Amino acid sequence: MSLDRDLSHLSLTRDSAVSIGMFDGVHRGHRHLIDRLVQEARRSGLLAGVVTFRNHPLSVLKPDADPIRLLTDVGERERLLEQLGVDFVVPVTFDHALAQLSSRAFLARLHTSLRMRHMVVGPDFAMGRNRDGTLNTLPVIGQEIGFGFASIELMTDSGGAVKSTKIRQHVAKGDVSGAAALLGRNFSISGVVGRGQMRGRQLGFPTANLEVPSELVTPADGIYAAWAHTSTGTYRAATSIGLRPTFDDGTHRTIEAYLLDFSADLYEQPIRLEFVRRLRDEEKYDTIEELLRQIELDVQNTRKALECHSLDEL
Repeated sequence: MSLDRDLSHLSLTRDSAVSIGMFDGVHRGHRHLIDRLVQEARRSGLLAGVVTFRNHPLSVLKPDADPIRLLTDVGERERLLEQLGVDFVVPVTFDHALAQLSSRAFLARLHTSLRMRHMVVGPDFAMGRNRDGTLNTLPVIGQEIGFGFASIELMTDSGGAVKSTKIRQHVAKGDVSGAAALLGRNFSISGVVGRGQMRGRQLGFPTANLEVPSELVTPADGIYAAWAHTSTGTYRAATSIGLRPTFDDGTHRTIEAYLLDFSADLYEQPIRLEFVRRLRDEEKYDTIEELLRQIELDVQNTRKALECHSLDEL
């Protein structure tokens, strides 16, 4: 099965403490859990590891439901988790075979392949076929197989529990500031720069047209102040998301970033946009002159918005 293949890519020389989950967004609640995992591992002389999923389990368990748009792809999750001090991350494909595994069978594989000797999870954790692995049954399974078990309290703030679902809702509404408060950093999306219709270049504001995987959530239509991370450096970016109503027929949604003080070619290159503030709604203009005046204002407002916002460390 794919689980055995995924686990076989890693060969550990020491025992490990492991946490399992989607970890979409690697938000403040996840960081709270990972901090505890790393502490437990260091105290016991173990490696700290995370098992995550390439695809959301609900895409297999409930295939007819509306797809969940993820905050992070698996590569971004790996990057963020490793920066929190995790020694290894194992991405696993959630398929029908894995869905049929009992929690005991799944954990037995981790015990063997990852040398798992300790497991750390959150208070609402459950796993396995029919969710047979619960906070009540997992300690017993651990005793039988040979690993310790710990669950930690859920992180909450004034708005309640910090969860990926809430953050997705903030992003989908365009509330990138609200998303940042729960993430503990600015929300970002990554993709490859494609060739658009060159309209921005014709107007004197050449834009990078970001092609983002369809499984990722993107902010609501509007104009945003963002940081653009490229292979050559990081730049301020006035970013437009929407249907380009001044020009288009309202059917093709685009993500276009005008990088300030930048003139190189970015076609076919990866870029990550880190959203800091939503500046305004998307609007339709009667003339090109009106649009150009507004773009100039958006550029000024982007500079102002980013003056008092430093880049995220993660």
